[in-house]
Amino acid sequence: MHHFDYRDNRLHAEDVDIAALANKIGTPFYIYSEATFRRHVKVFSNAFSGTDALVAYSVKANSNLAVLRILASEGTGADVVSAGELARALHAGIPADKIVFSGVGKTTEEMEAALNAGIYQFNVESAPELEALDKVAGELKKHAPVAIRVNPDVAAGGHDKISTGRKEDKFGVAWGSARALYARARELENIEVKGVDLHIGSQIADLAPFEAAFKKAAGLIADLREDGCTIERLDLGGGLGIPYGAGEIPPHPDDYAQLIKRVTAPLDVQLIFEPGRMIAGNAGLLVTKLVYVKEGEARKFMIVDAGMNDLIRPALYDAHHDIIPVTRDLDAKNDRYDVVGPVCESSDFIAKARTLPDMKPGEFMAIMSAGAYGASQSSQYNSRPLIPEILVNGDEYAIIRRRPTFDEMTALERYPEWMG
Repeated sequence: MHHFDYRDNRLHAEDVDIAALANKIGTPFYIYSEATFRRHVKVFSNAFSGTDALVAYSVKANSNLAVLRILASEGTGADVVSAGELARALHAGIPADKIVFSGVGKTTEEMEAALNAGIYQFNVESAPELEALDKVAGELKKHAPVAIRVNPDVAAGGHDKISTGRKEDKFGVAWGSARALYARARELENIEVKGVDLHIGSQIADLAPFEAAFKKAAGLIADLREDGCTIERLDLGGGLGIPYGAGEIPPHPDDYAQLIKRVTAPLDVQLIFEPGRMIAGNAGLLVTKLVYVKEGEARKFMIVDAGMNDLIRPALYDAHHDIIPVTRDLDAKNDRYDVVGPVCESSDFIAKARTLPDMKPGEFMAIMSAGAYGASQSSQYNSRPLIPEILVNGDEYAIIRRRPTFDEMTALERYPEWMG
């Protein structure tokens, strides 16, 4: 569910008229609904009521400080994968003791920052990382709380590039090596083994891969306890899909929770979750303006002012996003169009061969379900400025990231002295 709907054929974000806003601030821009963020957090958290669970929002999905502040006020923690994300989470008011640090390439500087902050858990992904973390913790005279991310060799996810739990993926420790690495972790003086971690992919639309992976994790916990490990936490990652288009019906969080409760009930562990897309995805839209309609020999193009630097998911993952007019004309005829941006790349597209209502240059369209992995993956390729992010609360809106000026875009660049 989200809080974007038509009123008198004009699309609104909560109580804000999007067309009026677009005329005022210019396009393209992202617009988010605070009510939707809050609702999604509550739906997910309430599904696990009665259990000991930490919901650690995956910051990479949408890392805007205002978004993080909303989630902090709802009591969520954070899953971070860099020192920058750690700093953002802390700045937004998420307590360090609700932060888990994931990722395969943690540097010693990042480990030091996280240890000094007092984070809840490191999700360790390799033997070299474990040894490095022990050394850094020893130098700081601290103990690092650790879960080892294991790779259950379960394929899942909406695209090959977002499946993370297969044996050929870079993430996690090979299943057959896990018990030996836990044994090594118990020997290390500055490591505190706390739990098991796994994450099998993103945009998962079927509960079966979750069940297969979670059952393997339950079996591993039993084996580790036999080995003498004290396992008190089970981090199950994220990955629950959202509806990106008509007809997509991913599992409801309640059904996901029932599966997890059934599998983990005998384990007596704290559950940790790292949802990102499920909370942020349908809380945001990308608003863009039609610049030209171009008649090609083989197809028609709608050329818009949002490009792959603003929303890279279609180019990167062949991702589908529904597209709707901001001002709806119920009498408009439909045709098939490629919706493309101005970036100088053939891969710069938002949709291909999409049936859409005819529109005129200057009219606005909304690219749906763009709240996750939209702004957070954007860039300034082609020297195009990062676009604004707008947050709506009822009939109020605020610019929570403004469009930079050219001087701001180039502020970190310098001519060498020999150029004069």
